Amino acid sequence: MSVYPWVATYAFRRYTAYPLGAFAEAVTNTVFGFVRAWVVLALWEARPALGGYAAIDAVTFCFITQAMIGPVQIFGGLELTERIRSGDVSIDLHRPVNLQVWWLADDLGRAAGTLLLRGVPPMLAGALVFPLRLPDAAGWAAFAAAVTLAVVTGFALRYLVAMAMCWLHDDRGLQAVALVTSMFFSGMVLPLVVFPGALGTLARALPWAALIQVPADVFLGKYSGAELLGAYGFQALWAVVLLGAGQAVTAAARRRLVIHGG
Repeated sequence: MSVYPWVATYAFRRYTAYPLGAFAEAVTNTVFGFVRAWVVLALWEARPALGGYAAIDAVTFCFITQAMIGPVQIFGGLELTERIRSGDVSIDLHRPVNLQVWWLADDLGRAAGTLLLRGVPPMLAGALVFPLRLPDAAGWAAFAAAVTLAVVTGFALRYLVAMAMCWLHDDRGLQAVALVTSMFFSGMVLPLVVFPGALGTLARALPWAALIQVPADVFLGKYSGAELLGAYGFQALWAVVLLGAGQAVTAAARRRLVIHGG
């Protein structure tokens, strides 16, 4: 049996080992969900149907994004960064496994555990207070597929940032840039549909849109038929491109390790 399912399983167990800590983070996400919902209600009262969203869509979007903070890890990186900083990555590179796939399996397990413990509470709380646009059974299945692709794309972006540590002495600047771009271009701050003109077109074409905006639109039923397949294709394309870049960077890092004496 492949080692990667075991890696994902143990990652899931590790990230669900402290449910009270995860619940505290879920409460924080929920509170911010309510704050954002009240803000967008005021905005949509002044600008009805902004970006093609009704007020109920905008409020639902707020709670979807809060639920997805953990699974797509908007505010975090990979533990791989610390292993590169400490030099322990040299051990990882000599294991008989693919370094990137190993960490992808770990991240999928983490995302599943985080979605369960931190993603469900904000949606439940929001549905109790606000009228939300909830999908039917087919919509939930479509959303699950979009979330999976979002997690893979988000991992691929964070993996590239982590591997940059092989060439940088300090990753704080790069991590700050990655955080700002992720929040702004993913739709975490505001739905990308409200961005005007060329900025909106550019934002929806960048890989960060695959993290929040596309799954949220799938949840809201904005895609159907060929459009839904196109949304999946957009996410999958960026995932493949970024994972390919990650493999290339990993190969370069391995050569660098050998060049500097192993």
